[in-house]
Amino acid sequence: MGPRGWLCLVLPWVLCQGTSRTQPEQVHLSYPGDPTAMTVTWTTFNRAGSIVEFGPEPGEVFTTSAKGHASRFVDGGWLRRSMFIHRVTLRGLAPGQRYAYRCGSPLGWSRVYGFRALQNGTDWSPRLAVFGDMGNINPQSLPRLQRDTQQDMYDVILHVGDFAYDMDQCNARVGDAFMRKIEPVAASVPYMTCPGNHEEKYNFSNYRARFSMPGDTEGLWYSWDVGPAHIISFSTEVYFYLNYGRHLVQEQYQWLERDLQKATRPDRRRRHPWIITMGHRPMYCSNNDLDDCTEHESIVRRGLPQHLYGLEDLFYKYGVDLELWAHEHSYERLWPVYNYQVYNGSAKSPYTNPRAPVHIITGSAGCKERLDPFVPNPREWSALRIEDYGYTRLQILNRSHIWLEQVSDDQDGKVVDGIWLIKELHGPKAWH
Repeated sequence: MGPRGWLCLVLPWVLCQGTSRTQPEQVHLSYPGDPTAMTVTWTTFNRAGSIVEFGPEPGEVFTTSAKGHASRFVDGGWLRRSMFIHRVTLRGLAPGQRYAYRCGSPLGWSRVYGFRALQNGTDWSPRLAVFGDMGNINPQSLPRLQRDTQQDMYDVILHVGDFAYDMDQCNARVGDAFMRKIEPVAASVPYMTCPGNHEEKYNFSNYRARFSMPGDTEGLWYSWDVGPAHIISFSTEVYFYLNYGRHLVQEQYQWLERDLQKATRPDRRRRHPWIITMGHRPMYCSNNDLDDCTEHESIVRRGLPQHLYGLEDLFYKYGVDLELWAHEHSYERLWPVYNYQVYNGSAKSPYTNPRAPVHIITGSAGCKERLDPFVPNPREWSALRIEDYGYTRLQILNRSHIWLEQVSDDQDGKVVDGIWLIKELHGPKAWH
């Protein structure tokens, strides 16, 4: 047995000393799609009850309790490590109200956390933090994100794939350590996700078990509404890991088209004019590596051989406004682009009434693989490139304005990019 194998055998004993196996840990929130509800997810290592006690803030007592269920999860690694994932959905929340809560059972309770229920309707301005590629080793942006969260700066977190950077033999344990690290953020703000390539091991089993996203696909693809936006999360990885089933590419594509058809109905698009997608591997990038979007034709963009199930044409057809990506460990903002051609709204105001989707690549939150450099001469569709650790802030101000800015952790939180994305509201519109 190599050093890594011995590490996996020793760590369970070290990390469990002084810790009850029924004590809740890895607490995190997710939004089930209803502003009167919130889902709480956590882990224990022995079977225990699944209870959340909560009440409005300010207040010193919990006025309500909710019960859920626990599912036993066995990691696919050779250790066959077992844990229990608990899920409880809180209902009857007052939109916009702050709540205090704790989760667990009489066998052990978490510390008390607080969250704000999302507001109802479309006439409010959701604030989101957006990033991908944050690992257990070198999560440089996490302390700043935690401070932002403590200052109530965000309503939602979007983590666009790649969590923890699991090692082959210690997969679940590295995932445990990562989930503990993000708990101060994820237990306070809905933490919405999509799968990346580093979640692939054992058919994405750790990702599917640990997170509680809306819908019935274990978080592989789903959509939800927040304020004046419709957000779609999907898996780019179905195009790359065909050993888990080529049918997944077709199923996701058909689901995406049905979802976009509903989202672009006149009544729906009037209420939620912004359509935003999040997927891990970008269609375009200009990083100096051998990845799919720099040296090769993007499979996500063009699809499988014979151009089957390519997403660029689909997103263009239904007028997707903003596409959020990660995977490349840097920040890159594109001009409005379709089929390699720039479609700026105008020479002076490129992001006002753009004639194609806007792409943002934000994969520099921090991981063991460090940052990715850029090729010297970018293509004409690349508007700005920043090779700093950091993350993106996104505010959906109203039905016509979105503000995007990039925060550099290397420069002590300096905002190093900012744009207004503006659209005139003349009813639903597809680019073509």
